[in-house]
Amino acid sequence: MVNLYINQRRAGEVVVLDLKGRVKVRGSTVELHKAIRCLVEEGKTQILLNLSGVTHIDSSGLGELISSHISTESHGGVLKLAHLTQQLKELMEITRLVTVFEIFDDESKALSSFTGQTLKVVAPKPFFV
Repeated sequence: MVNLYINQRRAGEVVVLDLKGRVKVRGSTVELHKAIRCLVEEGKTQILLNLSGVTHIDSSGLGELISSHISTESHGGVLKLAHLTQQLKELMEITRLVTVFEIFDDESKALSSFTGQTLKVVAPKPFFV
């Protein structure tokens, strides 16, 4: 059984997580959740998941992708996907998750799509002098 390996790298303001292995119940979804939660808590909310090395994803793995997407957006950020395997592309189409995620075949196009990305800004509370 192959675990999920996560390699983190930076490309400008974007954090790229290279995933390799299986995204499934027991362990690997927890690892992915922790990695993304830590990034968001650090204010790193422009995240690209490179899924080229993912050999399998189950329903809990898909659930974690959705949860991570929602969490990132709620903190004013964006989570995008790149390099989906053919099997994963088909799964995303069947589940209609292609309408939820921005998905790219080319990493450079994915990274350039973050440029000019409008992020949600929380307005400061007014103060009176």
